[in-house]
Amino acid sequence: MICSIKQSTMTPTINGSDTIFRRKNMSAIQRSLILPSLNANKSKPVLSMSKPLHVSKVESFALSKPQKRTLITCKAYEADRSEPIEASEVKSEAAKRVKIGIYFATWWALNVVFNIYNKKVLNAFPYPWLTSTLSLACGSLMMMISWATRIAEAPNADLEFWKTLFPVAVAHTIGHVAATVSMSKVAVSFTHIIKSGEPAFSVLVSRFLLGETFPPSVYMSLVPIIGGCALAAVTELNFNMIGFMGAMISNLAFVFRNIFSKKGMKGKSVSGMNYYACLSMLSLLILTPFAIAVEGPQMWAAGWQTALSQIGPNFIWWLAAQSVFYHLYNQVSYMSLNEISPLTFSIGNTMKRISVIVSSIIIFHTPVQPINALGAAIAILGTFLYSQAKQ
Repeated sequence: MICSIKQSTMTPTINGSDTIFRRKNMSAIQRSLILPSLNANKSKPVLSMSKPLHVSKVESFALSKPQKRTLITCKAYEADRSEPIEASEVKSEAAKRVKIGIYFATWWALNVVFNIYNKKVLNAFPYPWLTSTLSLACGSLMMMISWATRIAEAPNADLEFWKTLFPVAVAHTIGHVAATVSMSKVAVSFTHIIKSGEPAFSVLVSRFLLGETFPPSVYMSLVPIIGGCALAAVTELNFNMIGFMGAMISNLAFVFRNIFSKKGMKGKSVSGMNYYACLSMLSLLILTPFAIAVEGPQMWAAGWQTALSQIGPNFIWWLAAQSVFYHLYNQVSYMSLNEISPLTFSIGNTMKRISVIVSSIIIFHTPVQPINALGAAIAILGTFLYSQAKQ
């Protein structure tokens, strides 16, 4: 129902109940109602004042000729013909929570599946530089097809955008390869336990290189992180120095990736999905020549034949699944950053590590000592406390 009210320059009082406004002198007010015609009969519409009115929009504008009157257009609806405002807000909040829950569940599930197939591939085909390259290549191909078929909108990326993205891509490439090297040498659970110490690197780099300061609670939260990681490393049954150093380098690289990303991408209008797609493409260009130099086609060909003879055609499915799920879980994590706060994301990342550690221990029957499990629990608890103290 639309109600147009012409009145003198004094401002009306609108309360949305049985009267729209009241003044002592009402003789100067001319009220006209604009209602849709329901039939051919041009009878005057009737406004029921017994029902409460919700004011949805009030617009005021001056007439073309300077006059003393101002036309105020008041759009309202009767309460029993639409939902209350409070109910719509509750539904909107509930829908947002459901959406965030779906993001988290998808993120965790994709990450668990990726880690399982990634470890299976690396056990049969121990060439982490190639598997890292294939992961980035698969994601880049998927996004280019999405842009070409207009399933996803292509980003408006200029040369300045790619220049800003370059240091982020370098850090992302180092972190990705280092983590894959780590998982090729040690258990998935051990790699993720060490990677839970990333907040310690973040605080140290921010403090000594960037000059940032933190409250005492943040520094205190690093004690269980460092202590838990140290306890887990000392008591790890299948400890490997290359695997341990790979996880540590990955932590440091991802800290610099986050720093470069925050500094360089401010004001860039690129969605989370497209941002990660561009990051994957640039990282692929950086990684490919190094992968060829470190491992090379001859080693890959020999390893490929060995893996096919031992595993059979399932190895090809493992390799494809590892590459696809790597891109999907990272894409969902970047998309979720557009919907949730950094604190919620940090908590979700902590829970993701727990799900990966537990699932990998169950699937691969990883032997775990009680003291080793205690160290992992302390480190993860410290990560949770850090996310709370940081906010």
